[in-house]
Amino acid sequence: MQGPPLIVANAEIRDEFIVAGMERLQAGAQALEVAEYVASLVEDDPAEHTVGYGGLPNVLGQVELDASIMDGATLRAGAVAALHGFRHPIRVARQVMERLPHVLLVGEGANRFAAEIGAERRVMISPGAAVAWAQRLQAICADGEPLDTIELATRALRASQGSDTMNVIVRDSAGNLSSAVTTSGIAWKYPGRLGDSPIIGAGNYCDNRYGAATCMGLGEAAIRVSAAAQVVTLLRLGWTAEAAAREVTGQIAHLIGTSHTPNHMARADWVRILVVDAQGNFSAAATRPGLSFKVHVAGESRPRLCEAASVGASLS
Repeated sequence: MQGPPLIVANAEIRDEFIVAGMERLQAGAQALEVAEYVASLVEDDPAEHTVGYGGLPNVLGQVELDASIMDGATLRAGAVAALHGFRHPIRVARQVMERLPHVLLVGEGANRFAAEIGAERRVMISPGAAVAWAQRLQAICADGEPLDTIELATRALRASQGSDTMNVIVRDSAGNLSSAVTTSGIAWKYPGRLGDSPIIGAGNYCDNRYGAATCMGLGEAAIRVSAAAQVVTLLRLGWTAEAAAREVTGQIAHLIGTSHTPNHMARADWVRILVVDAQGNFSAAATRPGLSFKVHVAGESRPRLCEAASVGASLS
């Protein structure tokens, strides 16, 4: 085993959540437990408008939640999509992995399963998110023209926001890796829309032998190139974490082009990929500059803020 235990996460996660995860990791908790724990803390944060409680809703005003978790030691995985009315989708995803011969449950099936296992219920739209939705709907319906749901979503998404998925990759003292992803998805989406977050191989993939990768941003683009699985495949072929992150991010940049707005959260046309290899080397790349990630290594008092490499389009 090389390298100390560590946590790699997107920069928007509060430091105290990552520190709490590291405390558990240093107390002997396994990577899988810590990944789930950190994700659950973010899901409870009302200031986080793209994850869990406080997440911005779909165009009809319902918060639909997606989550996935993967165990690098066994390649077991669990995921839920379009879940609503339950507090911690990441915990429901973990129980899919533990209690069913399936990987992914969606919609009413995910809701039924959550109810059957006694998952905690909660109204997941916060007052702030409800106000934001009402204002957005009022803006796109200002002329009084009757619109169907397709047109509502199409118009609403012209001012996209809320695509900053929660990503966390954990490596424990035994060298085991686990990765967790949780999100409320792009705000104002068409009901039932899924991005890459609940799709193993697209937004999340983890294998102790080679490494782990998670994605955030425009999920449709990550799905189209099987981003997370492709990164881990490149690690298997001997690529470094940095080179693998850059290569796959470059492919995505080619698909989505270049954003010209300075506020990345005002649009959903970017992707950022986090990578940790089997030895604990880490990296990240993004399709635009100014995106960061956090790294907390055992023995350090606080997470470090690191800038993701900005990558242009790649045709390879």
